[in-house]
Amino acid sequence: MTCLYKGGLGSVVALMLACLTIPAFAQKGIDEPFQKSFKDSLAGKTVAYVPVAMNFDLTEGWYAGLKKELEPYGVKFEIRDPNWNTNAGAQAVTSLISEKPAVMVIHNPDVQTYAKLLQRAENEGIYVIQINMGSAYRSSAFVGANWIEIGERDTDAVVKACQGKSNKIAIMQGALSAAASAYTLKGVENVLAKHPEIKVVSSQAADWDAAKAKAIAQTVLKQNPDLCGIVGFWDGMDIGTAAAIKEAGLTGKVFLATSGGGERKGSCELVKNGSFDLDLSYDVPTQAEQMAGTIKWLLSSGVKAGSVKGSEYTTLIPVTKANADSEMTCWNLSDLKK
Repeated sequence: MTCLYKGGLGSVVALMLACLTIPAFAQKGIDEPFQKSFKDSLAGKTVAYVPVAMNFDLTEGWYAGLKKELEPYGVKFEIRDPNWNTNAGAQAVTSLISEKPAVMVIHNPDVQTYAKLLQRAENEGIYVIQINMGSAYRSSAFVGANWIEIGERDTDAVVKACQGKSNKIAIMQGALSAAASAYTLKGVENVLAKHPEIKVVSSQAADWDAAKAKAIAQTVLKQNPDLCGIVGFWDGMDIGTAAAIKEAGLTGKVFLATSGGGERKGSCELVKNGSFDLDLSYDVPTQAEQMAGTIKWLLSSGVKAGSVKGSEYTTLIPVTKANADSEMTCWNLSDLKK
């Protein structure tokens, strides 16, 4: 193209700028230098997933979210479902170590059972990501809720709800040896230490079982009909707690605070119908995205398994009647599986 000059000095400057920009449009695109190695580092790699059990919103949601993020890059998945059997879970982890997947995503039943196995896995070159319930061994990454924060926030809410009432509360723990239960209890204790007026009339473990939670709550409510609040440790279990409160005719009178993954049927709908007064959501789809992002980084970085160790604590979403109708508050498992 020929640049022709007509006019004064201002036109000269404009002409020069115009002519300088012309070659930029004629240049060829530049190949991004890192995307091929990124794709190659994921393609064909296996991610092995060992939950405490499948067939409930947390573990199904994590799996669906991981598949959605990683399968387009050629990542393959292996699921080993112990179905709440700790020994079967340990056997599954042991077997996977010999099979050498690139990554293991582990949902620990307690803090000790898998700890040495996970250390062995990383010594063998397998990245280990622990989700929500960690072990005593700190692996390459932990993605999950800050259980102490959950215990503190749930207990704060119960204490406030008890003001001007009996100040009698109950605590519905999960499995005593599980990190989620032990750490949540610490958070509860942190708040109660500041409120000597609160009397804990029951603190029992329902082992994540809704039927056990219901039976415990029924007994506590019969013995303490003036109970003003219950701190529950998981909404999947506290469905039983809520059922006992309803049967006693105390819905709306006994404040029930719990926590969970934020799935609509298990959280928002139960808050809307009055079963739960507060359900702190740790937002399973976001956790799945965080795990997937961590897996992408670990595989593409080439760092040695076990040489980096970090944590990603989930930002909690308090589900109350004020926001339970919002499309932004809860998620649908069926949508995540699409």
